Amino acid sequence: MTTEHPTITRFREDHRRRGGAGDVVILPDSVHTAALAAEALGCEVGAIANSLLFDADGSPVLILTSGAHRVDTAKVAALLGVTKLKRASPDFVREHTGQVIGGVSPIGHPGPVPTYLDGWLRRYEVVWAAAGHPAAVFSTTYDELAAMTGAATIEVE
Repeated sequence: MTTEHPTITRFREDHRRRGGAGDVVILPDSVHTAALAAEALGCEVGAIANSLLFDADGSPVLILTSGAHRVDTAKVAALLGVTKLKRASPDFVREHTGQVIGGVSPIGHPGPVPTYLDGWLRRYEVVWAAAGHPAAVFSTTYDELAAMTGAATIEVE
């Protein structure tokens, strides 16, 4: 009998509580990049929703962006009204999400994290995102992801 990683279990509980309908898939290997996840799932890189945690003047901000995009941090900082948006350190990520870089999910965090959603993801019928661990993903839709996270849509590039 194998035991599921606690971050995946926390994700599953929060996903269920928020009414998530997609499937959680545990892959045999870590898929800590959008390219690796897309290859493992047989989908386009753009259909992968990267959960990127940023440090916005000392506060966490989660950007859910298409794997086909890079976040223009200066542009997004201006949109959000913060002076600087920088990649969060591994410790900052773990503190605010309870998860590790490469496995950060859009939900299942110890506390609320302001979240923003790349509108590009609307182009895909099925979107895949991390499920709290680098080897776990879940299927969803743009609308479900927006509803579960309460994320506002922004342009990230």
